[in-house]
Amino acid sequence: MAAPTDPVPAPRRPEPSRRTRIVLAEVSRRGVDRTRSELTEQTRVGEALVRGLVRAQLALALRLTVVVLVGLGGLPWLFAIAPTVSRVTVLGINLPWLLLGVAAFPFLVAVGWAYVRLAERNEQDFTDLVQRPGR
Repeated sequence: MAAPTDPVPAPRRPEPSRRTRIVLAEVSRRGVDRTRSELTEQTRVGEALVRGLVRAQLALALRLTVVVLVGLGGLPWLFAIAPTVSRVTVLGINLPWLLLGVAAFPFLVAVGWAYVRLAERNEQDFTDLVQRPGR
């Protein structure tokens, strides 16, 4: 009896080797994690970073306070020093009433808007400093 013919197996292809993906961000996260832990554990470095943010926000608030004090507080001084300015009328309304009663509100809104924008920029700079790789 003749043996049934077995099909000849195809030659095996070598399996491709697995690729290893190396990401630099994984290596650099150690510095970010260390800085974050210094903030949460309130170490000296973390305290210094937070103190810097608080000082920057305080300096911003004081600068804009001076702007408001000079801008609005200077108007009564102007009217006292130069009484002719206080007698000027615009559309039948005295200039002091227009400046202190009407123009003060858009001025305060603009200063408030500037404060929010600059405070957010300070916070973003702080966040960038904390999350900066290689620290």
